[in-house]
Amino acid sequence: MADRDEIQRFTMAERLIHWAVAISFVYLVLSGLALFYPSFYWLAYVLGGGPVIRSWHPIVGVLMFVFLAAMYLKWRRDMRLDALDRQWLRQIDKYIRHAEGVPEAGRFNAGQKLLFKTMSLMGLLLLLSGIPLWFPTRFSRNLREWSILVHEIAALVAIGGLIAHIYMGTAVVRGSMRAMLTGWVSRAWARAHHPRWAREVERTP
Repeated sequence: MADRDEIQRFTMAERLIHWAVAISFVYLVLSGLALFYPSFYWLAYVLGGGPVIRSWHPIVGVLMFVFLAAMYLKWRRDMRLDALDRQWLRQIDKYIRHAEGVPEAGRFNAGQKLLFKTMSLMGLLLLLSGIPLWFPTRFSRNLREWSILVHEIAALVAIGGLIAHIYMGTAVVRGSMRAMLTGWVSRAWARAHHPRWAREVERTP
């Protein structure tokens, strides 16, 4: 139970889906590095050996996409860009400099929405490009080669997005991690970082 000075930011279902995506993606990053880059093959021994990660990498990839699809369906309405979001993006330099004049954010700001859309797209590309690599004998060599290229690019973009997400949630916007761990934030935090959403929640009986 939260006290009167707190607002629920994420439900239990939202947090479980988020952490399922996060944990499966971290496994995919580590096992993928071991499979794609010889200098990282030592990670294979940490994760159970080469044959193990070759078997589990695609399976966990499918599971992550299922979790990601569930998260997309859960948050798709909250992640739509509106007029204020587009204005926010045009003034992103003010947000970075912590200057005044940045449009108020709703439940998610425009940067979070773009990251969400980017990671969702990368998840789809990783799934589609991973299928020919999972069943190489069923696809042409040309398609496999293109799949390797798309898979690597999508993975690098997704890894960059993960790093940005962790950095923003821990170093820049303090309190974000607590929100995803407990589901609750203080009213002061909500009003400071997501004022439009805070007003909507506080008006709800």
